[in-house]
Amino acid sequence: MLSDIEISTNAKLDKIINVAKRLNIDENDIELYGNFKAKITPKLQKSNSKLILVTATNPTPFGEGKTTTSIGLADALAMLDKSVCLALREPSLGPVFGIKGGAAGGGYSQIAPMQDLNLHFTGDFHAITSANNLISAIIDNSLFNGNPLDMSEILWRRCLDMNDRALRHITIGQGGKFDGVERKDGFDITAASEIMAVLCLASDLGDLKSRISNIIVALNSKKEPIYVRDLGCEDAVTILLKDAIKPNLFQTLQNTPCLIHGGPFANIAHGCNSIIATKTALNLADFVVTEAGFGSELGAQKFIDIKCKNADLKPDACVLVTTIRSIKYNGGVSKEQINEPNLEALSEGIKNLGGHIKNLSQTLNLNVVVALNKFSFDTPNEINFVREFCQNLGVKMAVCENFIKGGAGAIELANYVLDAINSPKDIKFSYEKSDDIRTKITKIATKIYGASEVIFEQDALNSLENIKKLGFEHFDVCVAKTQYSFSDDAKLLGRPTGFKFSVKDLEIRAGAGFIVAICGKIMLMPGLPAVPNALKMHIDTATGAISGLD
Repeated sequence: MLSDIEISTNAKLDKIINVAKRLNIDENDIELYGNFKAKITPKLQKSNSKLILVTATNPTPFGEGKTTTSIGLADALAMLDKSVCLALREPSLGPVFGIKGGAAGGGYSQIAPMQDLNLHFTGDFHAITSANNLISAIIDNSLFNGNPLDMSEILWRRCLDMNDRALRHITIGQGGKFDGVERKDGFDITAASEIMAVLCLASDLGDLKSRISNIIVALNSKKEPIYVRDLGCEDAVTILLKDAIKPNLFQTLQNTPCLIHGGPFANIAHGCNSIIATKTALNLADFVVTEAGFGSELGAQKFIDIKCKNADLKPDACVLVTTIRSIKYNGGVSKEQINEPNLEALSEGIKNLGGHIKNLSQTLNLNVVVALNKFSFDTPNEINFVREFCQNLGVKMAVCENFIKGGAGAIELANYVLDAINSPKDIKFSYEKSDDIRTKITKIATKIYGASEVIFEQDALNSLENIKKLGFEHFDVCVAKTQYSFSDDAKLLGRPTGFKFSVKDLEIRAGAGFIVAICGKIMLMPGLPAVPNALKMHIDTATGAISGLD
């Protein structure tokens, strides 16, 4: 079989101007970035179109194929003559050159050209990085010029869209008359920047500027917050983002339209594409397929409790993606034996799938359909075992082969989703807006993760007091924890319950309107693996052809 990049390179793509016409986008609302990608003017009116959320079980080293399934489902709906548009997140360069790879899907369920998507795209991430670091530069310039705002504790960190663990903790010098004076600082990955969050949650350019103004960057000597508006650079920061706030139009290999906008990483951010892109897609098509990052206990929970609350949205159906080998991995099978039939491990690991189904269908009250990504080594007995398990929990399971068949391999899934949409439900939230921050975190950890107790370490307790004093108890909560487990321990696989969940610290994101709970050993700046993808890539300097970018 051809590699992902070979499939993408050989695909017959339509010019993006024609893709726009199929969505009835006026040519005056399109800004072309070459032949195959464009920025479009947002459309934010209330819509009665159907929203389909795609999420997954906890990720494993093999990948479960959430984006691939999202694309296959959209292509399948298009093949059923439905008006459909994808609404996906943009990839980060960190995973592209690290271990996870790109975010264009795979096989014959890709968005294309995949090189364009995975390498810079339309520059949104660079604009967000520059906007973030402009604030840092203004802070340090103010310190250099006498610190008129009395900034005694700097909270704002720099960012970079690359996995670089050496930048987690750095020391910077002030220079000039402060030569020799040093200060501790550090970098987060761009997807974890609050600028990314406010871009994804903003309703328009005015709201974006307002949210930027409300970002807390430091505390003064009285422990009072200092905001971006106190620095006076909110307009300059917004100017850097005036184009980045517009959604990007792209297409699948089958020419299905796709809006790509906003950041990934539901383990350290809220991990959803932008509200503007989702609402625009709902204005352009009858059915919109979107996704939430990593496992449903992270991505789907944040999609419901943060994005849906902010945007007055609700999914009409929810697709839960899993694989046989993912289930067996959660049952304790080693990487070396993962492709061998093992019903005993399957019966143990399927508790992980069950936990996600129950969270989605009962706790969050969503219409759930399970999508099983099929591989050649999956046996009929294993597939039937998973199907019967799902049936016993009251949900349908579709076998998906869109990786090798394109949209035709997801027709069963598309039909199940259309059936689910016909049984509308009112979504439930994990917590109430009126709950205090401690209660919100406790409800997420106990109701969604399965913890018996939440331990707030001393830094977190101090932050809770500060949050209450500043009047931010009404904010939402964005938990930063490992994506590999329901718990805060990456090695605790399956469906653990009764564990103690540890909260190390809390960070205020006043512009985004949520509190980030730092839990377990999670880092906001990832590192590269021992052998990163960057070492496997090659470019033919005569033709410019790229290989290894899968």
